[in-house]
Amino acid sequence: MTIHKEGDTTENPPLPDPTATVLSAEERQPTDPWVFGIAAGLVVAFIVWGAVSVESLSNVSSAVLSGVMNAGGWAFVLVASGFVVFTLWLAFSNYGKIPLGRDDEEPEFRTVSWVAMMFSAGMGIGLMFYGVSEPLSHFTNPPPGTVPPGSPEALDVAMATTLFHWTLHPWAIYAVVGLAIAYSTFRRGRRSLISSAFAPLLGERRTQGAFGRAVDILAIFATLFGSAASLGLGALQIGAGLQANGWGEAPLALLIAIIAVLTIAFVASAVSGVAKGIQWLSNINMVLAAILAVFVFVAGPTILILNLIPTAIGDYFGNMAQMAARTAATGGDATAEWLSGWTVFYWAWWISWTPFVGMFIARISRGRTIKQFVVGVLLIPSLVSLIWFAIFGGAAINLQRSGTDLASQSLEAQLFGLLHSMPLGGLLSVVAMLLVAIFFVSGADAASVVTGTLSQRGSIEPSRPVVIFWGVVMGAIAAIMLAIGAAQAGAEEEDAALTGIRDITIISAAPFAIVMVALCVALAKDLHHDPLMRRDRRAVAAVEQAVEHGTKTYGDEFVVAVKPHPDAAADGSAPETEKKKDDEA
Repeated sequence: MTIHKEGDTTENPPLPDPTATVLSAEERQPTDPWVFGIAAGLVVAFIVWGAVSVESLSNVSSAVLSGVMNAGGWAFVLVASGFVVFTLWLAFSNYGKIPLGRDDEEPEFRTVSWVAMMFSAGMGIGLMFYGVSEPLSHFTNPPPGTVPPGSPEALDVAMATTLFHWTLHPWAIYAVVGLAIAYSTFRRGRRSLISSAFAPLLGERRTQGAFGRAVDILAIFATLFGSAASLGLGALQIGAGLQANGWGEAPLALLIAIIAVLTIAFVASAVSGVAKGIQWLSNINMVLAAILAVFVFVAGPTILILNLIPTAIGDYFGNMAQMAARTAATGGDATAEWLSGWTVFYWAWWISWTPFVGMFIARISRGRTIKQFVVGVLLIPSLVSLIWFAIFGGAAINLQRSGTDLASQSLEAQLFGLLHSMPLGGLLSVVAMLLVAIFFVSGADAASVVTGTLSQRGSIEPSRPVVIFWGVVMGAIAAIMLAIGAAQAGAEEEDAALTGIRDITIISAAPFAIVMVALCVALAKDLHHDPLMRRDRRAVAAVEQAVEHGTKTYGDEFVVAVKPHPDAAADGSAPETEKKKDDEA
């Protein structure tokens, strides 16, 4: 039966056949001189500023960040929860069956490797750094107006608040960008760029002009400085591990040497390709992390940890609405200050990482359906985070309650303080330092590939010289900021230098909250006009038309028969007239 075109789609332009080979996504593109040149210039300018006056850099960025937090904290709270709702809606609606590639395409990576790469790139160093310190911080200093510090109720609040910051919300933020880029690249055949995902709203030409370049430059800038801040934290934690093992203080020269060695390692990994480099390192990290977690679980308060897991899940979901709605209006200045240091800061920090993590997740997710993508990206890392924080946070809080003042130690030293309270503490500390190092390598590896992709017009496999350049720059930023702090005013100023870079990252990436809202609109429009969705709508219309015709003609005594179109080809493919209507629709 021939069906008329749908009236609401007649003005849409023809779309490429999703079963065709996506050549534009596979071919290596030349370096964009505007994107590469401006991004490199901005990076050098900020490094020079920090070298000349780290105090000025830190003071200016902190002041601007404070203004952003005070004026826009409510927006971060609102959009973060909105992204969770949006991604879950996509997964469990009809859109969930749309593949991120051709209709018959299989996933590029095995599920285990996919999860390992996603997890390592997303927040590996963060979990090592905050796995002990955040639950312990919320236990000794709960959110204002909630429960007394150190009380049994504080344990519940500490775990629920930690999970709120590290599970569904951050991964939904990553999923929005990752899904938009993966669908645009592997399903629609556009360039692997954030700007290309705006084609449904702006058209292909505008996304390749000044607007698209501005988006991609900002993405490179956020990725480099955001990664450098995390790499700096990783170097500090390795230094704290050396000190905890009695190998002396970690001088600046040693910290820079650590960064230099690991920079060489992640650049070598990056130029070897995703399948060889990041996948190999990520799989090793998953094994080491599992060994460390199992040992702490067995040697630590095992029963408390087991009890903590279901309790934390219940408290998390039971208090999610309250935690998601907490703003400065609910608790005055004390709550506003707490939010700026925790929830609002975290949402801004995750958003600042979306250009990097979102693009990398998109890169490794080809062939999966939208439902598989969302469920995998949201639930699997969230489950791992739950177990990780229950083990390390539960063990740390138990140690604190037993009389050891673990909370008085610095954030980077608290993990090693916990490990040294257990048998084989020295060996565990070495494993932890190795984990941080590999997370350092795998995260920076992925970041250098993503910045290369942004510099080369969306090339999935950017050229080695570009990847090497951005990798070296990334390591240099972390090393230089550590050196600046030590040269200016000692170790205390060293942390201020990293804080200044982190603040700049958030400031430069704050507009991505607006960009991501627009991405949601563009993605929804793109998915509505997906060929698979069109076929579904035409199928429903055809059945409704046949039933209506049969009812009018024969009453209830009729059947709907399916037969080839008279103009169909011998192989059973659709006739040219129907293909033309499919394109025009």
